[in-house]
Amino acid sequence: METRRAVVSVIGKDKVGIIARVTTVLAENRMNILDISQTILQDFFTMMMLIDISETANLHSLQDQLNQVGDELGLTIHVQAEEIFQAMHRV
Repeated sequence: METRRAVVSVIGKDKVGIIARVTTVLAENRMNILDISQTILQDFFTMMMLIDISETANLHSLQDQLNQVGDELGLTIHVQAEEIFQAMHRV
């Protein structure tokens, strides 16, 4: 089975529990984090993750769950299939 991947981006004001909440949603959906990068500039938090989505048919349910976390914590969270992310950010 070929590995399908997606990019998760998280942006917002830094606060306790962001990484824990986002990664809990991923774990509950049986999605492995393949790579992760996070930065805090003053009080502005950004995180990008590359995740394995081989075990899911679509990303709508995951996006809905992450939207709920984003709403609760005041974050913007997006999930995009890797091929779509790469096509949108090709230079």
